[in-house]
Amino acid sequence: MEKYLVAQWPIARHCLFRNSGVLTLAMVVALLGASCTGKISGNHQSIRDRVSVSSINNLSTLKIGVLPTQSRIEQERMIKPLDEYLEKALKRQVDFQVAKDYQEVVDWLVEEKVDMAYVGAVSYFEALERGAEVEPLIAPIDKYTGRPWYRAAIIVEANSSIKKLEDLKGKRIAFVNKSSTSGYLMPIAAFKKLKINPEQDFAQVIYPGTHAESEAALENRLVDAVATNIPSYMKRQKIGKLTSANSRVLWESAPVPHSPMLVSKKLSPELIQDLKWAFLNIPDGMEDIVGTEVGGYTLVEDADYALIKQLRVDLNLNFEAAK
Repeated sequence: MEKYLVAQWPIARHCLFRNSGVLTLAMVVALLGASCTGKISGNHQSIRDRVSVSSINNLSTLKIGVLPTQSRIEQERMIKPLDEYLEKALKRQVDFQVAKDYQEVVDWLVEEKVDMAYVGAVSYFEALERGAEVEPLIAPIDKYTGRPWYRAAIIVEANSSIKKLEDLKGKRIAFVNKSSTSGYLMPIAAFKKLKINPEQDFAQVIYPGTHAESEAALENRLVDAVATNIPSYMKRQKIGKLTSANSRVLWESAPVPHSPMLVSKKLSPELIQDLKWAFLNIPDGMEDIVGTEVGGYTLVEDADYALIKQLRVDLNLNFEAAK
């Protein structure tokens, strides 16, 4: 699978690095090879000044769709601080809507029921193929890599006899959803390279719907392995579930570009600029809205996801191939 995703994928042209951030400018040049700006500046004022200019009620509500990744209660808890921050920064009401599944958030984009959506790279291309007029705006910088990418992973029990991907034949496995980048696309690419057919070679395949539910299936021994990603696995360890004592990483993917926040092309240029400012100047320590630990946000564009797009074509997972 390395031939599909290597660390040379086009990186975002603008990055966020606070004085206390993860990387210094010198390290950025060395690691990313990209020209990064700092926080968006210019005519933008402090949040307090911006709020005083106009009442929140004078502007239309901004609707943001979010992929389901955790339990509804947990995800709403994570969203609340960001909701409050954005309302102050943007001077308008912000309504987050957590989708029931991956398909629903794409439906919202296509039907223009939301102005923005936090989705995986696969869902981005599904939305485009169905006619949604959207573009990627920002993506989180992974706390552990210091870059806007992460790694997909397959997790097994610590004492499992499974030592390599080929050992999964005849076993039970949980994928998150067929629209999940790390919970389906990347592992499927790895299996295809080894000539492993998930529809024929596994004893059972389930799709719990979220990373948290998939990981819980391994905890409850409903499956022998789970496809997820390293940030989600780390979060699970922190709450004492899949710990290093009872689980281990069987496989990791090459770097995967982080989930983008998509925006409607119909939003005003002024609002899009305000959104960039808000995310690039987000306070330290604020949790990402799907639960991963981040070191800020960076601007992204369509070219940053070109290899995911090609991988879907190679695996016949694109919309045109499905018709």
